[in-house]
Amino acid sequence: MGVYLKGFLIACRGIPATVAVSLIAIVIGAAFGLLLALCSQTKSKVLQVLSKVYIDIVRGTPMLVQALIMAYGIPWLLQSWGIGFKWDNYGGMVVPAVIVCGFNSAAYLSEVIRSGIQAIDKGQMEAARSLGMSHGMAMRLIIIPQAVRIILPAFANEFVTLIKETSVLGYVGVVEILRRGQLWNSSSFETFPAYIGVALAYMILTIPLSKIINGYERKMARKESAA
Repeated sequence: MGVYLKGFLIACRGIPATVAVSLIAIVIGAAFGLLLALCSQTKSKVLQVLSKVYIDIVRGTPMLVQALIMAYGIPWLLQSWGIGFKWDNYGGMVVPAVIVCGFNSAAYLSEVIRSGIQAIDKGQMEAARSLGMSHGMAMRLIIIPQAVRIILPAFANEFVTLIKETSVLGYVGVVEILRRGQLWNSSSFETFPAYIGVALAYMILTIPLSKIINGYERKMARKESAA
């Protein structure tokens, strides 16, 4: 039993890296996802096409491939152009990991934000415009605040998903939960305890968060039914 506990404790050493990357990435994803959602709603065909192409590319490729391109492909490309570039000069491999997770999350959150905005009654925008508000001001002060309440559970679910997806970052040098387990396994050959410990470390993060999200969704459902 002691070896399983040791595997769990070693895997838990990767929790700070996993949580830090996930938190920063979800903020980047929310900001960029909002931008993509607004581009998809604009009248500009160019912006609509660009946002759609970006979303299709990101959602159509595995995050592991995106991480490898960002971590190793881009430095190689820049160096082939005569530009001396290394991620080590800009904070190490955590930086491309955060960028990849954030931009990957943005592609999914943009659809969530877009659906949340579309769920708001069009009369809200018309009423705001009749009061003299510009379209941008109405979006910022009226529409988006209401949409946030609708899409908050989906945002939280994306954060839980992101925590699990950071497991691919070990392949680009980030020592997160899975990588901690892999390193211990390679030195001790305790394969089963190592990966059981990894699974438990992820579970102590994701299960409580999922329970909180479910509780919030039930609370919102009760409020809507009472209204």
